[in-house]
This record gives sequence, C-alpha cells and structure tokens, in this order.
Amino acid sequence: MSELINNREIKEAVGHSKRISMLREIILDLHHGKSAEEVKARFNSAVGEISVSEISELERVLMEEEGIPVSEVQRLCSVHAAVFKGSIQDIHRPSSPEEQPGHPVHTFKMENREIDQLVNFNIALHLDHFLKDQYESNRLKLLEDLSLLYDVDKHYSRKENLLFPFLEKYAIYGPTKVMWAVDDGIRIGIKELKAKLTDFDGNTEMFLGLAERVMKEVTEMIYKEEHILLPMALDKLTEDEWLQIAAQSDEIGYCLIVPDRKWIPERATEPGAASMEGEHETLQEGYVRMSTGVLSVKQMEALMNHLPVDLTFIDENDIVRYFSHGKERIFARTKAVIGRTVQNCHPPQSVHVVNQLLDDFKAGNKDVEDFWIPVKDKFVYIRYFAVRDEEGTYLGTLEFTQNIKPIQELTGSKRILS
Repeated sequence: MSELINNREIKEAVGHSKRISMLREIILDLHHGKSAEEVKARFNSAVGEISVSEISELERVLMEEEGIPVSEVQRLCSVHAAVFKGSIQDIHRPSSPEEQPGHPVHTFKMENREIDQLVNFNIALHLDHFLKDQYESNRLKLLEDLSLLYDVDKHYSRKENLLFPFLEKYAIYGPTKVMWAVDDGIRIGIKELKAKLTDFDGNTEMFLGLAERVMKEVTEMIYKEEHILLPMALDKLTEDEWLQIAAQSDEIGYCLIVPDRKWIPERATEPGAASMEGEHETLQEGYVRMSTGVLSVKQMEALMNHLPVDLTFIDENDIVRYFSHGKERIFARTKAVIGRTVQNCHPPQSVHVVNQLLDDFKAGNKDVEDFWIPVKDKFVYIRYFAVRDEEGTYLGTLEFTQNIKPIQELTGSKRILS
C-alpha cells in the first residue's frame, strides 16, 4: 500500500512540475509580446483547469527563477487573468490581512519594492553614467533620483512614529532604537549626497564611497524590515492596533507610492466600522479624552501653564472662560474676569476695536489678527485666532500673547545642551 501511495505522490509531483513548466512558457510568451488570444487555446488544451495555488507558484517561479520584476508580473496580471478564466481578485485574494492592499505591512512592502528599484536600478545606472561622464544632464538625473530617494523619510517616519510606539507597548525597545539610528544615518547620507552633487567638487572617489554606503544601508534596511521588524510586529500587534496605524498613516504620507484603497478587515463592513482600541472605554473621573490623547485635568492645566505664552479664551458670546497663569504673565489677569464679557475687560476707548475684531471673526471675514507693541523691556506679540469646529461654526476667540524679544535676539545656531 505504501508503495502505491508513494507512486501516486511521485506522479502528482511530476504532473505539478510539468504544469508549472507549461504555465511558465505561456507567461513568458505573454511577456515577450504575444496576445492573450494567441496563447489561450494552447493553455486550455495543455493545462486545462488551474488552481489558485498553482497561479501563486507560477508567479513565484517567474520572479525568483526567471528574474521577472514584481512590477512586470503585476502588469501581466490583467493578461493572464483572461487566460486563466478568473478575475484578478479571485486569483490574488490574499490569504492573510497583511497581504491586503491598504494594510500597513502591505504598504511598507510595496514602498520597499519601489525603493529597491530606485536605488539598485535608477540610481545605480545614473551614478555610473555620471562617474564616467560628468555632463550636466547626468548630474541632474542623479540629483533628481536622490531627491526622490529622500521620500524614504516618510516611510521611516511612519515606521518610527506609528509602528515603534506599539512595539514599545510590548516592551520591544532594542530593535526600534537601533533601527531608528540607522534610519537617521540614511537621511543624513542622502542629504550629504545631494549637497555634494549640487556643488560637485570633482572628487569622484569620495562621492562614490558615500553613494555606495547609502545605497547599501538602504538595501539592508529593506531586508531588516521585511525579515525582522515586520514579522515581529505581525506577531505582536492586534488587528485594532494595525487599524490605528492605517488610520494615521495619511498624516505622515507615503514613499514613492500611495495606497489605492483603505484597508477594511473582514470583520468590518466599511472604513471605521471596527472600533479603535480603547475608543469606547470608560474614562476615570478627572480625565479628558481628546482626539489625540487622554490627559488628566491636572496634567492639562500644568501643561497650559508651562507654555511660554499667555492664553485667554472667550466663548461665542464674548464671555471670558479661561486664561493660563504661568509664572511670568505679560498682562495681569485675575480670576474676577472669568464670566465677564470681554468688552468690560477693556478700556472704553478701545472697545470699538475689540468689537470690530469679534464681528470679523463671527462673520468669517478673518481667522487671525496680529498686533505687536514694545512694553518696557519686552517686545510683545499679540495674536488673536477665531476658533471654529470641523463645520466652521464659530466657538470663540483665542488670545495668544508672547514676549518675542529673546527670539529676535537669537543668532547663529545651538545644537548642544546648555
């Protein structure tokens, strides 16, 4: 019996290999320009029905053994889908969430494909051209490549500011700190390359050494992300945490590509249907939830009083509702002003100015008004902002007062601790 089973397995393996070989030849014909109609009949007679797993295996062979770039295989999808009698969605339905377009991991990997193409093809080619012939056209092509490469800053920033904080929740610190340092080194290296190329001094050896180092580090970072960081994150983070990363990614931006759709987990029916972690959890008394975090009232008041500015807020009815009370207020405020109209807090001769400003804010004619005046040893910058909600409804006015004389006196640069 075992002999019969082994024989059957061998025959199945040979048959599978033969089918893959046939499929590879057909796809290569498509790659070299034949139309879907030209190969369809041969496909049907030679191969017949085909499974999704065989399609996946075929594409792996094309990329890994035939050396066809991922972008080329993607381009062929619409062609071979017609041959394979199936929709692209059916053929390429992801087996796991991170393979779905819009998932943060999928986006990171798609960006990495673009970064790899840019570094190891475009930049490598244009660098070679420039080092052989330092024509202006070659310099400008390479400079354009390096400007595109600095877009990697968005890729690294999403990783550092969205992914790393969640890993740190699981006490994963070492890899994130090391990786962040390398990211910064790459950023600095790209800037140095751009600066040297902008004012090229003819030192090709030094420029080549720096370029090769940056290209190597960028390529190695792709490997580290996909073989260390992302698998580690997938092992730790929950679906809700990935949703939070996806929801906030637009704020930072994307590198070289933009996801063509939002990621919607199977358990959700529309974007936002899956609740963010903690969104509905009950707050302890004395805490305030805002769109970007939770603070205790004590923390919030201390934070406002540590700002190097004086703040005063009046509501939509011109009533003074709040003022900060830092250590060095510019203009005196007492708690007696709370609940008074702002007009009653100003001398009669200046009330008309206050009313005109508020009328403009309420009518939507202005959003900001600035004043600046010398006061003893200070130079005071006073700014007024119309505060509006998401729909544009006027909620009140914020007064922002700051002594900017120390700022005006700044010169040069300061890069080390006092």
